[in-house]
Amino acid sequence: MNKFICITAVCHVRREATHKAEIVSQLLLGETAELLEETKDFLKLKCLYDGYEGWCQKSQVTEIINNIRTTNFYINEAIEVVTVNKKPCRVSLATPYFKEDIITKNFTLQYSSQNIINATEMVFNEENIKNLSFKYLNTPYLWGGKSVFGIDCSGFAQQVFKMFNIFLMRDAYQQAEQGEVVGFLQQAKCGDLAFFDNDEGRITHVGILLNNQTIIHSAGRVRIDNIDNAGIINTETGERTHKLRIIKRYKY
Repeated sequence: MNKFICITAVCHVRREATHKAEIVSQLLLGETAELLEETKDFLKLKCLYDGYEGWCQKSQVTEIINNIRTTNFYINEAIEVVTVNKKPCRVSLATPYFKEDIITKNFTLQYSSQNIINATEMVFNEENIKNLSFKYLNTPYLWGGKSVFGIDCSGFAQQVFKMFNIFLMRDAYQQAEQGEVVGFLQQAKCGDLAFFDNDEGRITHVGILLNNQTIIHSAGRVRIDNIDNAGIINTETGERTHKLRIIKRYKY
């Protein structure tokens, strides 16, 4: 099966093969995917990181001609520059970083940043969790987004955890099926994920707990709010915005 690599800062992954279709996820520069179907202008791809499927614009990806490269390194700056065909491409925090050039038939990606992290060496502790997650503060909410240009709640959790070499699925309800249950909010630690449901009981939101009283999450924008046993309370308005369902722990 043919493999493709993203050659733009972000590539929208859409539900259908049209520019009008809902964005369900994104590929970041250097992320790879497997070809499933093809139309004149779009490719249906399966992301090799999390298995998420959707339609991508052909001009934003290119076929891989050599073996797929993997990396444990990621951009550790809110916005950094990678060279694509000798022209600058401004990429987001958590974009994969490769120590050697990536060369395809028509594109060459060159990396020179010193602002990188090795996910396998990142300690999952309060200081590092806050340092990474706070870099997304005030990023606008974007359904399907995964970058500092726009991010959704589960994309935010996935990208932060990725930089600690912790794999999370793409959607909040999928992430809620991973990890170990934390019985009570009072037992929560920085780095636990809190999940929230709607009136039908479906999990629709996730955030990263900073402690058992505050949470950072993407809702309108990436923001820090208060949380209690009932759910999230907007720190600016005092409004209760999300109903707490479950808390999960992934690494300690």
